[in-house]
Parts: sequence; structure tokens; C-alpha cells
Amino acid sequence: MAKTIVVRQIGSPIRRPKVQRETLKGLGLNKMHRTRELEDTPSVRGMVNAIPHLVEIVEERG
Repeated sequence: MAKTIVVRQIGSPIRRPKVQRETLKGLGLNKMHRTRELEDTPSVRGMVNAIPHLVEIVEERG
């Protein structure tokens, strides 16, 4: 079983740079307090680390 992380959106993309809004879309998030379970890969970790003010890691599984 692959390792996964659960990511929750905690910040609004309103008045944020376009690249940050696109990163949220890439993670599958677009509305406040939504959560997604994503595969724990270096690319996903990089996306999460690029916008720490907009998302939080809720749980790490696996």
C-alpha cells in the first residue's frame, strides 16, 4: 500500500498570485476546508510546501 497524506485547504485563494491558485487546483482543492487524500510523493510534498499558508497536512497514512 502506498503512503498517502491528507491535505486540507485552510486559506482562501482570493487575492493570491496565479501560481498559488494553480497549485491549489493541482492538489485538487478549490474551496475552503476541503480535504484530499493524495499519494505521498516528492512532487506533492513540494506543492504543499510551496503554499503552507493555504494548506495543512492533517494526517499521514501508511
